[in-house]
Amino acid sequence: MAGLAAAFGSGAMTNSFEDIMETELIMLIGSNTTESHPVAGYKIKQAVKKGAKLIVIDPRNIELAGYADLHLQLKPGTNLPLLNALAHVIIEEGLYNEEFIRERTEGFDAYKDTVKDYSPEAVAEICGVPAEKIREAARMYAKAGKAMILYTMGITQFSFGTYGVLAVANLAMLTGHVGKDGAGVNPLRGQNNVQGACDMGGLPNVFTGYQRVDDPAANEKFSKAWGVKLPEKPGLTLGEMFDGALKGSIKAMYIMGENPVLSDPDARHIEEALKNLDFLVVQDIFLTETARFADVVLPAATFAEKDGTFTNTERRVQRVRKAIPCVGEAKPDWEIIALVATKMGYPMNYSSAEEIFDEMRTLTPSYAGITYERLEKKSLQWPCPAPDHPGTKFLHSDKFVRGKGLFHPIPFKEPEEKPDSEYPFTLITGRRLYHYHTGTMSRRSMMGEHMPEDHLEMNPADAKKLNVNDGDRVRVTTRRGSVEIKVALTDKVPEGTVFASFHFFESPVNQVTNPARDPLAKTPELKYSAAKIEKL
Repeated sequence: MAGLAAAFGSGAMTNSFEDIMETELIMLIGSNTTESHPVAGYKIKQAVKKGAKLIVIDPRNIELAGYADLHLQLKPGTNLPLLNALAHVIIEEGLYNEEFIRERTEGFDAYKDTVKDYSPEAVAEICGVPAEKIREAARMYAKAGKAMILYTMGITQFSFGTYGVLAVANLAMLTGHVGKDGAGVNPLRGQNNVQGACDMGGLPNVFTGYQRVDDPAANEKFSKAWGVKLPEKPGLTLGEMFDGALKGSIKAMYIMGENPVLSDPDARHIEEALKNLDFLVVQDIFLTETARFADVVLPAATFAEKDGTFTNTERRVQRVRKAIPCVGEAKPDWEIIALVATKMGYPMNYSSAEEIFDEMRTLTPSYAGITYERLEKKSLQWPCPAPDHPGTKFLHSDKFVRGKGLFHPIPFKEPEEKPDSEYPFTLITGRRLYHYHTGTMSRRSMMGEHMPEDHLEMNPADAKKLNVNDGDRVRVTTRRGSVEIKVALTDKVPEGTVFASFHFFESPVNQVTNPARDPLAKTPELKYSAAKIEKL
């Protein structure tokens, strides 16, 4: 992960939504964009209508596959060999960007030696995509004057998720499709301010702007600014915190705006961890499934009841303006935190969100030139290092953060568990257009009427073998337990694969998903679980 962070920074989009409309080719991998990121999905449709080519790489026959020039319907969990096979063809046929590789990268020879073993013919046996389709996709991507890759959690939510991101980055560097308009490596963030939370240090190993806590200079800077001696080693990731709670090494927890009882894998494990805490605080806008375990619930203000900023997936910082007074006893998150900190002996005497933002930007080079005054006129994309800087449309125009981009040889890694005679199906999970994350807000709105319950997508051929009809209820069982859900027959999913979302507490699919983690990023393998299906 260190190499990835050094080469490609924070995990934000290297480019902008505007570039979707300027590119010649879009490669979409591991993203059901029209349902999970409908604004980006609409822009992809516009780009295709304008003349851009589209390659969709996804196990499901998603909506955008109908707009695609090529749909590589790979078997779940085979992203790595497919991406290596694309690189194999590009190198074998001399389609790579020699000048870019020579001047802006290192490690190419080792990477070349790795991908030579991933011929399309060999990989076709692994991923189920015909060799000629792999060759065609590689040629289209390499030959385009401008090409961009869009991806989401269909790449990252595996026990080898870091490798998936590195494989995508390798492909962009191999062809020189990075550091210019209409190109880049572009992960789409799943919620409105995930990027902003990460930028502000909402990670266990960094302060704001990705300044590492174990960097002595950064640690000293923040310790001096805040008047306390700060820890010098990274903290725990989300999964590690719940492990600690279950073991008893973590006694108390403060959860803000998160509902892990529905969103985290092996959710029964999460429930047991919460029960084992001595003290739990939940700060949220509704009494969520997680809040029901809390000793104290602090009522937070919604987006419409507070001032501040959101930073979206393209690094765009935007003003959020208070539209209505706070309802009931609710307060903005920053105000609640300041009150709690003051009671605990560390006075936080802030008067507004703007005051906090101004303090933050003095400590954060990438935000230094962004002010509320400027944001009143228009949004800005970081890095924006000075008050007269216009913001940055795309990253890495001259060099990568580490200097030269580093190619990473990526071996084939398989998911932690595979289907077998007892668990013959592959269960994959994702989102639905009508709902947002765990449904805390969307299911309390009219969206709940449009989709009041979830369904398990199943191929008709599989249903016939199980004597299951459309609308029947089934039990889905994995090595973690069982959930019950209604079936919807569809050819969106191939034989042997079933799909469900995690929005619904009535069919909490994350109770049975796999908690196996990527050893570097610690991301769980939510996208792949071996399962069996029984008609009820």
